[in-house]
Amino acid sequence: MARGKFISFEGGEGTGKSTQIRRLAERLEAAGIAVVETREPGGTPGAEIIRRTILSGRTRNLGPFAEALMMNAARDDHLNEVIRPALKAGKWVLCDRFADSTRVYQGAMGNTDSDLLKAMEQAVVAKDWPNLTIILDLDPEIGLERARAVTRKALGQSAPADRFEDEALDDHHRMRLAFLEIARAEPDRCAVIDADQSPDAVAEAVWSAVTTRLKLPRKRARADTATD
Repeated sequence: MARGKFISFEGGEGTGKSTQIRRLAERLEAAGIAVVETREPGGTPGAEIIRRTILSGRTRNLGPFAEALMMNAARDDHLNEVIRPALKAGKWVLCDRFADSTRVYQGAMGNTDSDLLKAMEQAVVAKDWPNLTIILDLDPEIGLERARAVTRKALGQSAPADRFEDEALDDHHRMRLAFLEIARAEPDRCAVIDADQSPDAVAEAVWSAVTTRLKLPRKRARADTATD
């Protein structure tokens, strides 16, 4: 059986990653491709515990290096229990964030030594990098308002922002630039998509990147589009 494809979605807060993952999954499934949707940190019971701990802000005082260790511990479990088995079974894995987010949040923003992060990547990720990384790019002011609106809708008007939503606006601008720098450094893996469009327009841009970069047969892609 042919190995599946691994696609990660990256970007700042409120860029619409979860929406676009769901829409891409639907189109791939309509094209006859088995899909696994997952996220980081998270994806397994143990990794979800780490996710809740980090997003709550309880790890902030431990510092970015400790957070990077926790992220990679969660990623190791996630890869071994979910991602690698799915790819081996021929499924396509769509992941909301992956190692690039650690590079940005704990690396570029937290000033964790880049050589240490690379060593963790080599030990944990090894050769299992995404075949394609979609970076959804958006003005942080717009993204933060979107993210907070989603949080309020889900948890109520008085719901607090999570750890990363609560960062200063200048920090979110720096995060945006850090993601774009990753894309510039690794253009063969990364595709930057303007997220300041309608969800339909973003979905079409994502689909175009997937069918072009991963060589989904054009005949099947056109047939799928006709059914949307």
